[in-house]
This record gives sequence, structure tokens and C-alpha cells, in this order.
Amino acid sequence: MINREWHLLSRPVGWPKPEDFALVESPVPAPAEGQVLVRNKYLSVDPYMRGRMSAAKSYAAPFELGKVMQGGAVGEVIESKAEGIEAGDHVLHFFGWREYAVVDAKNAVKVGPTAVPAVTVDAGAEGVPLSAYLGVLGMTGLTAYAGLLRTASFKEGDIVFVSGAAGAVGSQVGQIAKLKGASRVIGSAGSDEKVKLLVDEYGFDAAFNYKNGPVAEQLRQAAPDGIDVYFDNVGGEHLEAAVGSLNQGGRIAVCGMISVYNNTEPAPGPRNLARLIQTRGRIEGFLVGDHYDLQPQFVQEVGPWVASGALKYRETVVEGIENTLEAFLGVLRGDNIGKMVVKL
Repeated sequence: MINREWHLLSRPVGWPKPEDFALVESPVPAPAEGQVLVRNKYLSVDPYMRGRMSAAKSYAAPFELGKVMQGGAVGEVIESKAEGIEAGDHVLHFFGWREYAVVDAKNAVKVGPTAVPAVTVDAGAEGVPLSAYLGVLGMTGLTAYAGLLRTASFKEGDIVFVSGAAGAVGSQVGQIAKLKGASRVIGSAGSDEKVKLLVDEYGFDAAFNYKNGPVAEQLRQAAPDGIDVYFDNVGGEHLEAAVGSLNQGGRIAVCGMISVYNNTEPAPGPRNLARLIQTRGRIEGFLVGDHYDLQPQFVQEVGPWVASGALKYRETVVEGIENTLEAFLGVLRGDNIGKMVVKL
């Protein structure tokens, strides 16, 4: 059998280009003792992967040139040489960007009905699709949960502003805030279609298209009483606007800054940081990897919301391993509504 996998050939400067990558054929690997062979069914593509394509020192090691890249994936075990995992089980792991992966059993998390304890939700006859474990019930969902509740110290009655609010993380942040008793939730997005989705489907109190005018002005109109929490997925102009609207004791959780990921020069910081002195405000960055202790609590609380439909989610699905790169570039452009996944 032939395995197809994406390799990084050169480190992108600015926007990634197709010639920086190659789809390579290789033999399907065989598992050794303690390993499983997985046929991937869904791959995750995420903004943070752009940082790993650079050689710059960061919280995660850069992708190696000439070798297959990595990312979240969920698939079916087709051969197992590990106790506790059998052929036919479904597992979540971190060896995406390929059709088949050999995974150490200790790095494979069983999902679905065979998981013990079951990390699944009975959402009716259809159940929860495997792709959900890459999004609403996976890393992106936990990112939203931990960032809002722990890093931003959300409390009932807060006014919450979310940038990139139609994305996989942002859409969950806003909905969790509403379910937890926020007095007002505002979102920004990059199209009128996404703005309508935020209000009509996800229950945001207000939303605006950041392309329609200065963010600071639109935020002041949407949040005339200021904001208590800002969940930052974008950075740049959005972060400066949030600092300008921050109430006393306000908190900013920095999850991502997609607006600067492809910059070739350092991006200027917010010009109004002195306002944090007046408001006694706080800015804190976070990584979901530091908060996996919340996973059981997250699944226990969010799972029933997903099952009942109280928490809604969207996925943008691109089909075919050959289209993985285009799906990733689509995330950087903001083409996706909700979680971007690749179906194999």
C-alpha cells in the first residue's frame, strides 16, 4: 500500500507558497511493539502550524525540512501491536498531514464508544462525527474553554469581546460565555455572512465586519459600556481596540494573532498600553497544552451542550489529502466557518 504525506521543502517567507511543500508517496509503515497503524480519516489544519514552518524559536519545535509535517488527526486503527487498543478502534493523535500513521499507543487517545472512559456524546442516532474530536470536543474546544474560564477569569455578568469569532475557537468562546451568564457578547469577523451567523445562529448579542471600518469605532458602537473580557485570536488593530474599550479590572486572553503570522517585519504593538494602568487591566497569553488538566471537566460540561444543541458548531470540510495545503492556506485567509478539517 502507498502512503501519501505532505513534506515541508523550504521555510516560507511571508505567505506560504505551493512550491514550499510537496505531496510525497512512501510505503505504508508497519507498527512495532507498543504501536498502532492508523488510517487517518480527518486531518486538522490550524493557524499555529504557520509558526512551525519557520525556524524561529517558539513553544513548539519547527517542522523539519524534507520530512512529513504534523498536526491533529483522528482515524481508524487497522493494525495494533499494543495492549488496550484493537483494530477497528478510533483514536485521536498528532500525526496528521498523511494518510497512514504509525503511532505509539501512549500517544493515541481512544475516542468514540470504545473509549474508556468514553469521551463521546450521544447526540442522537447519528452520534457525534469523528471530526468533532478535532474541533468542538477537541483541542480547539478546550482552547476556548480554558482561555475564557481560566486565563481570562470569566465571571457571570461580564461583557465579552471575541475576535475571529466565526472560527473554531472564537465561536465556542462566545457561546460558552453566553451559557455561563455573560451580560453581552460581541464578535468580530471578516464577512457579512459570518457576522450574520454569529448573531442568528451562535447567539452573540452583536457582531461586526472588521473590514467595514476601524475596529475601535465599531467596537465602541457594539459595546458602549466597554468590555470586561477580550479573547484575542487576531492581534494588531483588534488588540489595540480592545485595550481602548477595556473596563476597570478587564482581562485579555491572548490565544493567537493571525493578523501578523505572515508578516516579514515585526508588527507594531498597541499604542495605548498605558491605558492598562488606568484600568488595572491584565493581558495574558496562554497555550492549551498547559491546561489539559481541564479536559475531563471540559468534556463533562461541554459535551451535554453539544448533544442538546445548546452549543452549536460548524465545520468547513475539504476532501482529499491532495487538498490539505489549500485547506491550510484557507485558514490563513479566513475562508473557513468554524473548524477547518480535511476528510480523507
